[in-house]
Amino acid sequence: MTTLPLTFLALAFGAEPTALDALKAYDALMAPPHFKAVTKMTAHRDDGSTREYRMTVLKGEGDKSRIWFSEPAAVRGQEMLRNGENLWVYMPNLKRALRLASRESFQGGDFNNADIMRADYAADYDATLEVDPSSPDTWLLKLKAKTKDASYDSIKLWVQKAPLGMPVKGEYFTASGKLLRSAKFSEVKDFGHGATRPSLITMRNELATQRFSELVFDSLDVTAPAPDSKFALADLGR
Repeated sequence: MTTLPLTFLALAFGAEPTALDALKAYDALMAPPHFKAVTKMTAHRDDGSTREYRMTVLKGEGDKSRIWFSEPAAVRGQEMLRNGENLWVYMPNLKRALRLASRESFQGGDFNNADIMRADYAADYDATLEVDPSSPDTWLLKLKAKTKDASYDSIKLWVQKAPLGMPVKGEYFTASGKLLRSAKFSEVKDFGHGATRPSLITMRNELATQRFSELVFDSLDVTAPAPDSKFALADLGR
């Protein structure tokens, strides 16, 4: 006979989740243990122009992820790799990989590298859970970075009560408390095999308010193989 975890039983009987429950639920929705996705990021610039990036994302067990860029032509053949705390971009013209920082802008847009390449908030942040009187159907998660290596110093994340952890919006702050970015999560889609999550994330730059970027998930396959060999530095460019 299968024994249900105590946390699951408590939630099933209407008990309030802990902050860690809600944060782990968010992580499970936004970054399943492994998946392959086809995505598109559109960066909207201050001058009204846009640039579109098309890519394939592969996530492996633990903190491993890899991206292959197909569009635009200027970045075709580029790849990005994260393995643990190490992050690289492979430049086909140089035939070598260069190190990147998690907080750097992702392809000049309004997401940073960690927004795209890492979603393990339970590992990176301590959390508290609050009720937001203006949004009775959601919990407000307040996150504080455990180390200076986290992508943001603090985050406010609104997630649905049911299904627990489904994100609605987020706000991302510097150590001084300045609001850097805000996110809206929308167009929830069933991708199959239990993977239901927002297919559109809109990230707004709160320091340059004419700028924003949209990340669209065209497909998400949680059954796709993600062998460890694909997350080796030596495999980039192959």
